[in-house]
Amino acid sequence: MTKTLKILATVSFAAFSASAFADLDIRVTQSQISTQPIAVVPFAGPADVPVDIAQVVDADLARSGLFRTLNRADMLEKPSGPGQVDYRNWRTVGMDDLVIGQVRPDNAGFGTRFYLLDVYRGEQLLAYDIPAAPANALRYVGHQIADLIYQKLTGTPGYFNTQIAYISVTGPVYGQRWQLIVADSDGENPHIIATAKEPLMSPSWSPDRKRLAYVGYEHSRSAIYLHTLATGELRKFVFERGINGAPAWSPDGRYLAVTLSFETNPDIFVVDVGTGARRRLTDSSAIDTEATWSPDGQWLAFTSDRGGSPQIYRIGVNGGEPQRLTFQGKQNMRPVFSPDGKKLALVNNDGSALRIGLFDLQSGEMRLITDGPLDESPSFAPNGAVVMYAGLGNNGTELRTVSVDGRIRQSLRQVGSEVQEPAWSSYIH
Repeated sequence: MTKTLKILATVSFAAFSASAFADLDIRVTQSQISTQPIAVVPFAGPADVPVDIAQVVDADLARSGLFRTLNRADMLEKPSGPGQVDYRNWRTVGMDDLVIGQVRPDNAGFGTRFYLLDVYRGEQLLAYDIPAAPANALRYVGHQIADLIYQKLTGTPGYFNTQIAYISVTGPVYGQRWQLIVADSDGENPHIIATAKEPLMSPSWSPDRKRLAYVGYEHSRSAIYLHTLATGELRKFVFERGINGAPAWSPDGRYLAVTLSFETNPDIFVVDVGTGARRRLTDSSAIDTEATWSPDGQWLAFTSDRGGSPQIYRIGVNGGEPQRLTFQGKQNMRPVFSPDGKKLALVNNDGSALRIGLFDLQSGEMRLITDGPLDESPSFAPNGAVVMYAGLGNNGTELRTVSVDGRIRQSLRQVGSEVQEPAWSSYIH
């Protein structure tokens, strides 16, 4: 990757459709830790419950790479309340923890109660009543339960009740179709947000998850668009000559940092989402792009080749002299702040491969957490424990995740397409 439009690539115009053609297939490809055995018993309830909530919980925990779940066929009993549990049965099959529950009809849909039990101590760790939810929200109930269990057993908030946005590319080189897709964190419920005959890139979630910013082409000119998910409303937000790219929301949702080149070279601008008022943040003869906001809204990190090759710089939200942060490797690009603001995930190029690195803002140390050879577009899960990125697989680019310690890795494949440019949402409330 060089200081060309590979860094500054803009994207294409959109039309809309109801649902995508395929779910992502998520598989744990590497786990270098001892997994914790846990059994998730089918929840008791009426036969017409449209979603197997316990199966959603089971799949979430298994996909995290931290837990080993028990096949239902190997369960010696299937209790739904603590008084029905014979802990000896679960010790016999080697379980540490047990999840049981019930689903009950309600005027508002289905209510859910679940329990997390410590098998060896014979103790209750969690008990929750989840308010009634309509049938089309029961998968989110399952993700919420998985988040609660994950946090109780690991001490870290879960990340299952979130969504991802990504780009899917299909077709031959000279007849490709690009689609912007939103799906649940497990790849289920994909919906097409935009489709085009030219590249789509740079999706960015608003902090409240209600809107996506992205870049598209209209009459061969790039523009930044805002899409409201609930209504489908599309707003052309920035449409200047030259480059209109790399939108990034501020933590309060009031501003977008964007890359514009309508005056001179590509520079970082901050634009008020409500009024469209803009101010230039950088003013350089170099290429400044790919801005990302710190969680406290006080800083922006960005990619610039002002030192001769693409590296990461930091600048205050009110401007000033940018500070160079990265020096390891030939190039460092595409920064994104961790949710706690202590690290940057970025793309590191050492001359032989592009890998995802974690840069510690306090110590200045860089640690590579992927192997390459072509890893791009990192995005943190909202709990900061996992990074999603695009990597080169056997059939083109695919989405992948890696834990921040590098020990748990997953592949998110979509048959028949290349999948790239991931963006992880905040939590669903």
